[in-house]
Amino acid sequence: MTNIVKPYGDTLNDGKIQLSFALPVGADARGKEAARILILSMGFEEAEITCLRDLGEGFTHFIAYAATTASVDTSKIKVKIVETPVMDMEATDQYVAEHLGKTITVVGACIESDAHTVGIDAIMNMKGYNHRYGLERYQCFNAVNMGAQVPSEDLLARARELNADVVLVSQVVTQKNIHIQNLTRLIELAEAEGLRDKMLFICGGPRISHELAIELGYDAGFGTGSYSTDVASYIAITLSKKQS
Repeated sequence: MTNIVKPYGDTLNDGKIQLSFALPVGADARGKEAARILILSMGFEEAEITCLRDLGEGFTHFIAYAATTASVDTSKIKVKIVETPVMDMEATDQYVAEHLGKTITVVGACIESDAHTVGIDAIMNMKGYNHRYGLERYQCFNAVNMGAQVPSEDLLARARELNADVVLVSQVVTQKNIHIQNLTRLIELAEAEGLRDKMLFICGGPRISHELAIELGYDAGFGTGSYSTDVASYIAITLSKKQS
């Protein structure tokens, strides 16, 4: 099987791709044509506007389909990923009992102005998400979810108070890269307070990758498609390696 891949819609390698964007134009024929021309100017072909919605005040949201001749060779892709194997809840509990012999304390929060708890709740709350229980359900974890809009100082203070093993941060809001600013500030505070090397620092969110997390000074990053099982397994295995 070839390693060269292209987007497809109706048939494999037809190059069809969906685009979604807003323009400061009216929701009329002129605005629709402006959107189509813009897509063609990007190098796409067969541009077709399939949906438009008036956003008010002279702005319109467009959904379009077009075709591209671009392709990617997947065999040449190199990317940093979390490589620890993923265990289910029962296996993780057993692993921790055998290799660590203690309860792991995880303190998590959505920091600063971020009020979106969907990410942190999916990982930490007992009910979890998509048939994976959250850390509160695990026998091997003491999961402390501080919720939303938690100042970085308060998160670190609670982590110090509980002698936490892990600090877990969720960032859903990403406008103007505010997630990078918030995550960077937390690490800088942790370093200043002498906590960075005493705990695992993990971050997650829709625009978080493991590579970005490492660049920002974290131990690991989990993006879209990650579950509590991924995070729990990483924590258990990594702490076990540090202890040995």
